[in-house]
Amino acid sequence: MLPFCGQDKCSVDANGRIKLSPRLIEDFMARCSGEVVMHCLPEGAIALYPEEVFLEMRRQETQPMEKIGSSLVLRRSLRRFGAMSLPDKITRQGRLTIPASFRAPTLLTPGADAYVIGIEIGAEIWNAARWNEEMELIARHQVDRGEFEMNLDLRKGSEND
Repeated sequence: MLPFCGQDKCSVDANGRIKLSPRLIEDFMARCSGEVVMHCLPEGAIALYPEEVFLEMRRQETQPMEKIGSSLVLRRSLRRFGAMSLPDKITRQGRLTIPASFRAPTLLTPGADAYVIGIEIGAEIWNAARWNEEMELIARHQVDRGEFEMNLDLRKGSEND
């Protein structure tokens, strides 16, 4: 079975917790014994990565240490990652508590409907309305890209005539 795929609807409970599906719980337990890193994404969702995946992503992205002193962009990126990331452990019941500081920017407040989306390397937690908007954006992008590619092919075909 493919790990970290599919989508599950859930609700944020009164304590700011969500319950993962049994399939995702199994994926995270097999991959990292439930040790995860939550990262609040700029697009308004929470990424949930196995700890070693998060560490590898950061290793690949971080520029050499000597550039930190001279790069405002790199320092801001490090600040954002540090402030908007938090290690956690999935409970035996498959619950995660969304940190209070992550709830407002993601609209994952108590009582909100949410989707937990598998993203192959982990999962993302989205407010249901934002997830529907994201899916519309993805669908529109795919149609626009397809039309662009088709127009390029048509132009190439007419140039060869």
